[in-house]
Amino acid sequence: MKLRLKIWRQQGPHAAGEFVSYETADVSPDMSFLEMLDVLNETLQLRGDVPIAFDHDCREGICGSCAMMIDGVPHGPQKSTTVCQLHMRHYRDGATIVIEPWRAKAFPVIRDLVVDRGALDRIIQAGGYISVATGNAPEANGIPIGKDMVDRAMDAAQCIGCGACVAACPNASAMLFTAAKATHLGLLPQGQPERSHRAVNMVRQMDLETFGGCTNFGECSEACPKDIGLEVIARLNADFLQATLKEREGA
Repeated sequence: MKLRLKIWRQQGPHAAGEFVSYETADVSPDMSFLEMLDVLNETLQLRGDVPIAFDHDCREGICGSCAMMIDGVPHGPQKSTTVCQLHMRHYRDGATIVIEPWRAKAFPVIRDLVVDRGALDRIIQAGGYISVATGNAPEANGIPIGKDMVDRAMDAAQCIGCGACVAACPNASAMLFTAAKATHLGLLPQGQPERSHRAVNMVRQMDLETFGGCTNFGECSEACPKDIGLEVIARLNADFLQATLKEREGA
């Protein structure tokens, strides 16, 4: 396959960026999208050019590091797929592909396709934890939990923190991410002691990180590679409302 790639190049956070076109040949349909970029970078290095910077780690759809916009869609055209799981057989020979980083104030560009997603880490630090005694892992059946509750918690826990929801949202909101992290803990008995504080602290941290407000467009769920649904947002809204009412009553 021959492809024309228009890739965003930016030397640093404060440098001006631009799209640069590259022609690639002999791209195998069996290559993953990241393998195709690897081959392009090898070619650039052999020519003495600076390779394209992009994040990657597990390449198994688990870590979320490979996040980028492909033809204006987070992670590319295949639904429920991360970039590392996207294969070149989904493109026709001679296609033009536009590749760029996440576009959000809370995700400043570090270089090329790499953005700083530390804001998501800080949201988790604000409340995405439970208070338990350290030591050996407890017996798995020590706290009976219904299967339906476990399934709902695990569905929310699938969030890999890639930021696709932010990139897809017209408001650049991180509500789906925040709600998923709060929900998977709030559904389980172990997460109940901090449930109210978690909702308030995580939402307030999200606002501090300059993410936009959620207006329920729904693009976040559509772009999510793990198919996390909007019901987690409804649950976080309910927890946040109850927690803020309790704060006012206690004031």
